[in-house]
Amino acid sequence: MFSKFHKIFDAFTKSEREIFQGAAIVLAISALLNGVNVFYQETKLAPVKGGAYTEGLVGQPTAINPFFSSNGEVDRDLIELVFSDLAELASSIKPSGDRKTWNIELKTGTAWSDGAPLTADDVIFTIETVKNPEARSPAFQTWQNVAAEKINEREVRFTLKTPYAFFLESLKNFKIIPEHIFGAIPAANLRISDYNFEPVGSGPYSFVSYEKRRDGFITQYTFAANQFFAGSKPLINELRFEFFPNYDEVVAAFNKKEIDGFGGLPPNLIDKIKINHELKEIGIPRYYAIFFNQSIKPALKNKEIRRALGLAVNRGKIISEVFFEKAIPITGPIYPGIEGYLAPGENASQNFSPDSANEILDSGGWLPEADGIRAKKIGSENTRLEFEIIVPQIDFLVKAAEIIKEDWLKIGIALKLNVLSPSEIGNDIIRTRNYEMVLFGNILKSTPDIFSFWHSSERFFPGLNLALYENKTVDELLESVRKNFSEASRIKELRRIQLNIAEDLPALFLFSPNYIYVSPKDLGGFNAKSLGTPSNRFDEINKWFLKTARVFK
Repeated sequence: MFSKFHKIFDAFTKSEREIFQGAAIVLAISALLNGVNVFYQETKLAPVKGGAYTEGLVGQPTAINPFFSSNGEVDRDLIELVFSDLAELASSIKPSGDRKTWNIELKTGTAWSDGAPLTADDVIFTIETVKNPEARSPAFQTWQNVAAEKINEREVRFTLKTPYAFFLESLKNFKIIPEHIFGAIPAANLRISDYNFEPVGSGPYSFVSYEKRRDGFITQYTFAANQFFAGSKPLINELRFEFFPNYDEVVAAFNKKEIDGFGGLPPNLIDKIKINHELKEIGIPRYYAIFFNQSIKPALKNKEIRRALGLAVNRGKIISEVFFEKAIPITGPIYPGIEGYLAPGENASQNFSPDSANEILDSGGWLPEADGIRAKKIGSENTRLEFEIIVPQIDFLVKAAEIIKEDWLKIGIALKLNVLSPSEIGNDIIRTRNYEMVLFGNILKSTPDIFSFWHSSERFFPGLNLALYENKTVDELLESVRKNFSEASRIKELRRIQLNIAEDLPALFLFSPNYIYVSPKDLGGFNAKSLGTPSNRFDEINKWFLKTARVFK
């Protein structure tokens, strides 16, 4: 056949050969293009396993252990990678009709990252340790009224003293620790265990190694995909974390391509990113507010003064100048989008109106003295409207407080800023409630359960009612919300709670910064639209990917 074709080809004239060769080339290219077109029509890009990803973090790990997750964001980030919550480990969660008992069955074959089986004994051990006051777990209060019993190796029953409408969310936030690692350690010694730095967990990634300088500063942590993870296995083989003292150094490392991505970028540093990147702006249900301690400063007991203070806060200016529009205004105790949220238009007391603030103060007899600060004679004392506010030494909070100070001075109220480290505020100021005002944040997560922030039983440490707020009606409503399984009825109660708080003005709600994550363009699978906390960016870390390949549809 080939010899016949060769003879025919030899019989062609030169021009016929050129035409034939051209036609053959066109035919070959057409066939190739058609094949490529069919291939692309019949296939799609899909993520595949492989690659390593390095994230930059500001701060230092102190204990990669769920029992100590209140230490800081770095610890919470790494805990999210290494430990699974009970809902992730469960194959079924079955509440009783009255919602007082919950049966949780573990998935078959669940194991720890060292290969040891994860059983009901680990769940019981975790509960008992959380409830042990010597362990000093931040979840101590949450689980005090919950009893746990082992049904068999894979099943546990929780019994609640009273039904709790958001118990499923509690299970989603309850991370299990291994009994075979911590069981022989006294609860009081858990904090000094080496396993807080070399954790054994059940999450999507397992500990490999860490590096530190001679001065003790941890520079890097390395994690590998956990082969025993109960969920779908991670696509990225290896995660590394580099640690920095501040965001300026994080941005510099990103620009040098020493890290691949990082979260929590302050908006004022966005323009300093010089290389190609993708910016993800994500809402988090947290807010910052000024909480009044009316027992320390008598003038703050006057609701009209608190109302004037609220009317003189320019949230728009703060969001523009401090956050470059990467934040939203907050006017109440429930975050937008969470069940029962009361829109700003329904809470006029939080609007910006310095003229109205001046009118309130004038009509109350608070008149400017020679230096412009308002005062009023109460009994035999001349009371001046001068206040001190405790502010965490965090750049955006200090800047926001300075704007508020300027706003209040314009209506004749003096504000002194006392800037302290967050640890000093948490350990001393909050614990003793020793402040006239404090600028602080509340993290709500994804439920409208705001009991711990506003119920009168939480007024003193370790409670989180920083305004020392006390209102019997609100207390009853907060208690009812926790036991109410009717969403429509709960919403009505939540609205009443917010209206009462708006009327009483125990705090001035300010803003909620968006969470900004910086990543390379080739990072896929990170599609979060909202996060409960910054560490929840890793909730679906097993779906993140760096590599793709074409597969048939």
